[in-house]
Amino acid sequence: MLPEAVQSTPPSPRRVKQTYAADDRTPLALFPLRTLWTLGLNNSLTAPPAFDATRGFFPLEGDQLAAYNLATGARLWIASIRTKTEPAAGDDRIFVVGTGVLTALRAADGSSAWELPFTEALSVPPVVDNGWLITVTMVGDVLAFRAADGALIWRRNIGASAHARPALSGDRVYVPTSDSRIVTLRVDTGAPTWERRLGGAANDIFASEGRLFLGAQDKYMYCLNAEDGNVEWRWQTGAAVIGLPVADDRSVFFVSLDNVLRGLKRSSGVQRWKSALPLRPAAGPIRAGDALVVAGPAPTLRAYNIQDGKAAGEFAMAGELAAPPHLFTLARGSFPIVIAITRDIIKGAIVVALTRSVDPPVVPFLPLPNVIPMNSQGSSTTPSGGPPTSSPANPERGPLVIPPTPR
Repeated sequence: MLPEAVQSTPPSPRRVKQTYAADDRTPLALFPLRTLWTLGLNNSLTAPPAFDATRGFFPLEGDQLAAYNLATGARLWIASIRTKTEPAAGDDRIFVVGTGVLTALRAADGSSAWELPFTEALSVPPVVDNGWLITVTMVGDVLAFRAADGALIWRRNIGASAHARPALSGDRVYVPTSDSRIVTLRVDTGAPTWERRLGGAANDIFASEGRLFLGAQDKYMYCLNAEDGNVEWRWQTGAAVIGLPVADDRSVFFVSLDNVLRGLKRSSGVQRWKSALPLRPAAGPIRAGDALVVAGPAPTLRAYNIQDGKAAGEFAMAGELAAPPHLFTLARGSFPIVIAITRDIIKGAIVVALTRSVDPPVVPFLPLPNVIPMNSQGSSTTPSGGPPTSSPANPERGPLVIPPTPR
């Protein structure tokens, strides 16, 4: 028998050094992807879809607007409405420019929240944010509606149509015009605050921390001071910069029509890296954790590492993309989900939800070779024709018991 002290004292647990922070918030990697669900809409899109936090709103042929749950692909509702303009989603509403009418539907069930006559021809789709619905007409009129009830709060002519959608940030509305200006108005009154003329018409504006990041047709990426419009820096590219830029704490990322994805230092505009694309981009990149997803007409989604621009994965789609991809996350800590829409001659638009696949993949257990089964008396059994089995030394012995392995 072992001494009493040794018998009663368990072995000391081995200390494992912690190699990550307890509050580690590193974004989850997106690739490799797997298909979460697929949905055939049975009609083609008449305009790009709109999205809120958990729903997608799809304008379809046949004068239909259909809403779907992005997590499951289940249809929520369908409304009879005709539009060829991309809707705007926000404030629990979906805003649709129809034939001679501007309509706000409740996002939860598709019922009408308000409707008013509207015959203006728009130069860009409407935008909604923080209770304001902003539209810009072909003749350069900016209209600001109260999103809750459709009341027109102010209207101001800025002398040119919009070249890209307005951006709302704080108490300002920033409008990129077709005559190469950025016009800034107060969101509550429409009063002008400043304007800046650039070397070419600007595209979508990303407003962040007192700065405006935007690309233009003059082959430059610009950073403007949001308070006064001064150019803080600009970077020349080989072709027009398109789409909406994205940014993190250190860098701003964008694509241009010379088929290049670039990452610049957001404070100074110094180029950190660039990556040649094997496709012509159709929209700005979308950020998914530590990756940037770029798409074009080609039936492939491609991802690039946010740190150095190196390829981070790709996913082949069943057909050409019918709209820019959309990314959302259901809950903090969960994998992001990419919504991609492709074209099909027979099925119309097809919506595919993609998320990260389990890594490594789950495989079934294989049976062990040469297994000898045991009967209830502890003796082995063999198939007919096999070698004889020996009887146990003690025929009264019970079943074989294997003690558990100590942890």
